[in-house]
Amino acid sequence: MTPDTPQSSYDLLLKGGHVIDPKNGLDGKRDVAIVNGRIAAVAPDINPATAAKVIDVSGRYVTPGILDIHMHAYHTRAPEGAPEGLSVVADAHTFRSGVTTVVDTGTAGANHIRHFKETVIDRAKTRIFAYVNISENGMLGDWEQDPRTFDAERAAEAVLAYPDICVGIKTAHYWTRLPWDALHTPWAAVDQAIKAAELCGRHVMYDFWPRPPERSYQELILKKARPGDIHTHVYAQQFPIINEAGQVNDFMFEARARGVIFDVGHGAASFWFRNAVRAIQGGFPPDSISTDLHTGNVHSVVVDMQTTMNKILNAGMSLYDVIARSTVNPAQQIGHPELGHLSAGACADVAVFELRTGRFSFMDCGRAKLTGDKKLECVLTIRAGEIVFDIGGLSAPEWTAAPPEYWVIPALQQ
Repeated sequence: MTPDTPQSSYDLLLKGGHVIDPKNGLDGKRDVAIVNGRIAAVAPDINPATAAKVIDVSGRYVTPGILDIHMHAYHTRAPEGAPEGLSVVADAHTFRSGVTTVVDTGTAGANHIRHFKETVIDRAKTRIFAYVNISENGMLGDWEQDPRTFDAERAAEAVLAYPDICVGIKTAHYWTRLPWDALHTPWAAVDQAIKAAELCGRHVMYDFWPRPPERSYQELILKKARPGDIHTHVYAQQFPIINEAGQVNDFMFEARARGVIFDVGHGAASFWFRNAVRAIQGGFPPDSISTDLHTGNVHSVVVDMQTTMNKILNAGMSLYDVIARSTVNPAQQIGHPELGHLSAGACADVAVFELRTGRFSFMDCGRAKLTGDKKLECVLTIRAGEIVFDIGGLSAPEWTAAPPEYWVIPALQQ
């Protein structure tokens, strides 16, 4: 190195991309420099000679690592009595969509959160958080229908035992069709989830089935849910978010003004264009985008996070807002504002996308499709400064220019 050549200050430099970082108000051409697994600088023109490795991302969009705050990753446990496991292996499905952080939504209850941590969370490259199910045994069993398993104190204790992992309390699937009785009262799961959240100082995520008049959607979002609580599956068929005139019901805006958060939570049965498109175009976009990814939909209507993002993009939301709903918004909603942005010093979780134009169709849970003209495709994902997905070899040399070790066949050496 000559005296006129600057020393390498950075481990990695993403050069020439269009950065979208809503937390910092960035929407334009910037370079992104990384050192020691953290964002070192985001600036219009960083000298490539200052980086040990430079990746040309010209013509592509560079964003913070994507967060999916509703999915199922507890793959090491298939509960007794369940026909099969619900959860996917997170690392097999995250990085291809630019996802670096996920939240498992209540697959584990208080009885299994430690096992989930030790057998999945601690071993994954993907950053995994968890909601603790109000039912002590978690999901996929008859116990979800038994209020005697809704132990607010134990759920809160589980959150407080693992505060760096557990983001809140989840309630789901409770008593959707059978008659009410002395044990199965309409609001048993919701009320215990709220009690648990109050005990541990966190929020609730509601997976909810309305049964008016005893258990209406309006009562959940206008009276029960607290500011900061999240209603997931907002565009599911069962919610009366669109009135007879095809407009968004006023109570949806009222609930949002109260501080209730509305999440996509696509799932196998919870995303319908007849609600989503009319709501988005009627001024009621989601606060966050998520998949509810599990084994029942990964090869069906959900597929991955970028597919869900593309549905929202083609439903009428701007690219900037789609990225906001997939980065800074969910990070703040789960109480981790250190994530979802490219500020100097932040963990270097980064995604690089190409935005294709053409004719693309996407399917909802009613097996109807939306045809649009835009499609995001992840081409590079960086997790804590490490390249974990590079489908087109952006970080690789042409084979004819590969380093000497590329040409060596180790098995044939003497």
